[in-house]
Amino acid sequence: MPAPFSVIIPTLNAGESLIPCLQALAPGLSRQLIREVIIVDGGSTDKTILYAHEAGARVIVGARGRGHQLRAGGVNAQGDWLLFLHADSFLEANWADAVISHMEHHHGQAGYFALAYRSDAKQARWLEARANRRATWFGLPYGDQGLCLSRKLYDEVGGFQDFPLMEDVDMVRRLGKARLAPLSARAFTSADKYERDGWRKRAWSNAFLLGRYFLGASPEKLAKAYR
Repeated sequence: MPAPFSVIIPTLNAGESLIPCLQALAPGLSRQLIREVIIVDGGSTDKTILYAHEAGARVIVGARGRGHQLRAGGVNAQGDWLLFLHADSFLEANWADAVISHMEHHHGQAGYFALAYRSDAKQARWLEARANRRATWFGLPYGDQGLCLSRKLYDEVGGFQDFPLMEDVDMVRRLGKARLAPLSARAFTSADKYERDGWRKRAWSNAFLLGRYFLGASPEKLAKAYR
């Protein structure tokens, strides 16, 4: 029987941040969980594609835009299960155990990892807690927490849409809180934008964009304000 998972990672000049993301997949390979790793690149001009090929990933090059890239990955994936990850995130060493447990006990739900920022700042711990409560209480995990679900469920809800922003929010809202389940492992993600802009300023800016989206602003319009 083929390994169940297609791992899908959208990239755009991810550079060396892609390396730990791919290296962290090793437990899934050793446990025969991963059938393929698909890098969907939006036109990188750095060494992203080289790193992907060196890791043995399958590379698809197309138009940029995370929603478009995630959707292209889903269309081309061959696995019965899909794991969507961001290139600047890497998974905790026990992630394979968490995913196996999810497959056994939450087959009809999509799983997401607990968020952790790669920063020693006190604000990072505050924001992690806030993000993980949002995911649990309101069913709103973000894309940097990953998304693990069966191909059947993915197709049932229509997959990722071709949005330049808020593609992750759109997806989990269509899944609904009842079809989301936390995974007992963490995804460690980049804190670069928070450290550049200031933790609270960046957090409130993101919350403001989310509020505008809920009030009807288009992802295209919001993407112009997101940096």
